[in-house]
Amino acid sequence: MKEAMKAKEETKLSVLRGLLADFTNELVAKGRKPQEELSDEEAMVVISRAAKRRKDSILQFRSGGREDLAESEAKELVVLETFLPKQMSEEEIKKVVKAKVIELGITDKTQMGQLMSAVMSELKGKADGGLVKKMVDEQFVDISTR
Repeated sequence: MKEAMKAKEETKLSVLRGLLADFTNELVAKGRKPQEELSDEEAMVVISRAAKRRKDSILQFRSGGREDLAESEAKELVVLETFLPKQMSEEEIKKVVKAKVIELGITDKTQMGQLMSAVMSELKGKADGGLVKKMVDEQFVDISTR
């Protein structure tokens, strides 16, 4: 935060202050003292949640014709993404989904929840849930056309 202040990086400073507040809120929500620290995994969940909020806001602002606000949110999202692990590509996710289908012996769409759960537990934090769902849906289209 000090570096952002010294460099006069307003967007980064704003995001970092927001994250500190989010971390404190997470601690309080879990019944812990605000002075305590979150584990790395808990912090990643909070940062991921903040990034998801920014993505949703960008979509809402663009659909409402407020490109100026969408751009501001996009800048904040870029800052948040520097703290998150690199997300997997569609091809990498598709490989994991196919491997899980074989591993679990999935044959029809009634087992979609089971597949989604298994894939998400393996890819937690490494892939966007919406993208994983898209790949799982595509996999069921492939299964039904066989």
